[in-house]
Amino acid sequence: MNKREEEKLRRQEEKLIKERARLEKLHFYEKQYENYEYICGIDEVGRGPLAGPVVAGAVILPKGCEILYINDSKKLSEKKREALYDEIMEKAVAAGIGMTSPARIDEINILQATYEAMRMAIEKLRVRPEVLLNDAVTIPKVDILQVPIIKGDEKSVSVAAASIIAKVTRDRLMAEYDRVIPGYDFASNKGYGTKAHIAGLRKLGASPIHRMTFIGKYV
Repeated sequence: MNKREEEKLRRQEEKLIKERARLEKLHFYEKQYENYEYICGIDEVGRGPLAGPVVAGAVILPKGCEILYINDSKKLSEKKREALYDEIMEKAVAAGIGMTSPARIDEINILQATYEAMRMAIEKLRVRPEVLLNDAVTIPKVDILQVPIIKGDEKSVSVAAASIIAKVTRDRLMAEYDRVIPGYDFASNKGYGTKAHIAGLRKLGASPIHRMTFIGKYV
């Protein structure tokens, strides 16, 4: 092995040591509740967009599960999220997705719709969790111990996993919507109010997946 190869290997080892130290911190809350068998992370995506559903993810990881480079979904590239999605789904004890439609969001408001999506995600798990590590919120009508964590997707590996599966699921769905409902650039903006999206909204009016309570100033 020449010096260049040795240096490359040394840098890779240092990077791996640093990543494992970061992951150790990301397991802080999981270790606090290690006496429980099934610890579930909960997170949502899509509270702010003008179109599309709000999507919640629920993930129970095996104890001591190592998934390198897992993080808050917003801090990852699309390519990295897709790769991590596959690894999470492969390694998870259980994973569930809940969605609340734009029409339902208009009916009950975005906060209640978010709670509804989270309850759906929990119900879809194949095992019942004993502890819920939630990103910031306490979910009404759930009789499981809940631990709300501010910026939970940055502080808990389970919440980070939930944020990734929710984000990838919603992004894929919005890309599908773009194919069947062209003109709003959904594949790129994922329903958020970009210039292209608002231009399409003003030109074409509301689509079947727009949240009417969110778009009053545009149409």
